[in-house]
Amino acid sequence: MHMSSPRPVVHLELRTGDHARASAFYAKLLCWRQELIEAGSGSCLALGLGGGFGGGIVECGTARPVWLPYVQAGQIEESTERARQLGASVLLAPREGPAGWRSVISAPQCGELAIWQPKPWRPSLNTGRKPLAWR
Repeated sequence: MHMSSPRPVVHLELRTGDHARASAFYAKLLCWRQELIEAGSGSCLALGLGGGFGGGIVECGTARPVWLPYVQAGQIEESTERARQLGASVLLAPREGPAGWRSVISAPQCGELAIWQPKPWRPSLNTGRKPLAWR
């Protein structure tokens, strides 16, 4: 696989054990807009970070809060396999979600990174607009 241009970071996800306090802190400090997103396996808080950049807060059993950057890739399977060939561990194999496919990789020298392949956007039947995280 040959990449001709840098892959952009398109989303930041905060993994924390205290969703409520984290979201209140960032709303007060940085004026980040928030929108609760319900998904089949739970919910997350979408964040409007400004500048067309999306983010979210996910509550999980983590020892300490950590930010996970999402990098957009053309082909999720190929990008995940390329990371494995370069020595990364695959923490989450490519999986489909409501807005696209993601995998999570980790390398000791780099930390964790989510690889993201979005689905083509379709207007919501309820609002006719993109979700906050996509604006």
